[in-house]
Amino acid sequence: MKLVPISLLVFALAAAAAFAYDPSPLQDFCVAINDPKVFVNGKFCKDPKQVTADDFLFKGFRYPGNTANPLGSKVTPAFVDQFPGLNTLGISMARIDFAPGGLNPPHTHPRGTEILVVAEGTLLVGFVTSNQLNNTLLTKVLYKGDVFVFPIGLIHFQLNIGKAPALAFAALSSQNPGVITIANAVFGSKPPISADVLTKAFQVDKKVVDYLQAQFWYDNN
Repeated sequence: MKLVPISLLVFALAAAAAFAYDPSPLQDFCVAINDPKVFVNGKFCKDPKQVTADDFLFKGFRYPGNTANPLGSKVTPAFVDQFPGLNTLGISMARIDFAPGGLNPPHTHPRGTEILVVAEGTLLVGFVTSNQLNNTLLTKVLYKGDVFVFPIGLIHFQLNIGKAPALAFAALSSQNPGVITIANAVFGSKPPISADVLTKAFQVDKKVVDYLQAQFWYDNN
């Protein structure tokens, strides 16, 4: 029996990784429709003969998001759930409004890289590298017109350090990049993560964990 060369195996793994995220479409478009009876990895396609220009229009960025909340920020997503015309196209967007001092808290997008442009205001942004790179914080102050990229899966944040409201727009490399807000996931999960796990992981007293788990963790998305 012939053995498969190691180089071929490495190539196969690399090719698999290259196609791990949103695949290329096999037709001009596939406007999403919801079918509550069936669950698939993605969305079903609307009959192309019934597609109109409105399927490719999203009006959700016309007005500012409501920043009157504990975080002082509001994310308005234009993902496939809000914008069906994105289905199979491998891209999405978000509008992010900030009150003065407003924060888009540390979070990750497990399925997409994010590139952000500042439309108004001054933002302190940053992301943290993986354990392999010693959890290094890479941070920058952005001004109007500046663009910054957050690599896929890495924890990142944006903070308005100006005295006026700020506005940014983000593009993401997936129709459904997902959002995991770190504080909400760790301390606001349902059911809650065992206090024994969190006290040892964070090296704090159980009273601290109990306090954090008792808080209301606001979701600005």
